[in-house]
Amino acid sequence: MFLELGQRPDEPGPPIHGPKTYPADVQARLAADAQGVIARYPQGRSALLPLLHLVQSEDGCLTSAGIAFCARQLGLTDAEVTAVATFYSMYRRTPTGEYLVGVCTNTLCAIMGGDAILEALQDHLGLHAGETTESVDGGPSVTLEHIECNAACDYAPVVMVNWEFFDNQTPSSARDLVDELRAGHPPLPTRGAPLCTFKETSRVLAGLPDPEAAAAQTSAGDATLAGLRIAKEKGMKAPDPAATPNDPETSPDATESKK
Repeated sequence: MFLELGQRPDEPGPPIHGPKTYPADVQARLAADAQGVIARYPQGRSALLPLLHLVQSEDGCLTSAGIAFCARQLGLTDAEVTAVATFYSMYRRTPTGEYLVGVCTNTLCAIMGGDAILEALQDHLGLHAGETTESVDGGPSVTLEHIECNAACDYAPVVMVNWEFFDNQTPSSARDLVDELRAGHPPLPTRGAPLCTFKETSRVLAGLPDPEAAAAQTSAGDATLAGLRIAKEKGMKAPDPAATPNDPETSPDATESKK
């Protein structure tokens, strides 16, 4: 069997491009934010992932300037930063619209209609996954992509906009969703914080959230909490972490003998 390795067919190349350096004022502004992020970590290089989100909040995707900025801040080489940046799908390699619309096409969402939703949005917007719409009358642009599981199978099929959930979608509701986004009237997610732009979302993921957005967070939905609710009703709880596997009172055999 022959396996050809390399970037996915739908990934544009080169993987990261764009300007090599930032203007001096942008460099200074990003450096001030970066120092606050780096200070949270015992070892500076541990701040690489949030710093990549920080430069993505500036450009809407990763650029050569962003890679170089992260490398200089952390004492790494550009190659080391690029190796990490190209591993994670949340770091974009091409310019992204104000709203990144992701349709889950993993197993459960696909079975529940995710593939049909993605096809409907491609037809409705006249583009393929990975492409971005043109702005209409100065309104927001939308980038469409297919995504892997986002741990929301209890609400399948799921569409995400800038990583916020829109649950139990249909082709019709998904078309309405992108129409509202393009008209500049972003609807409230099913759960989580109100929508902000892709660049603003990247700044939140860098650990620099807007205080008002952070205060608007909501709890998990009923379907997600169903297991916890049943456990409480039945008096179930996790084992005591202080107990050892060899504790005769907590071993599987001892527990079974008490039944």
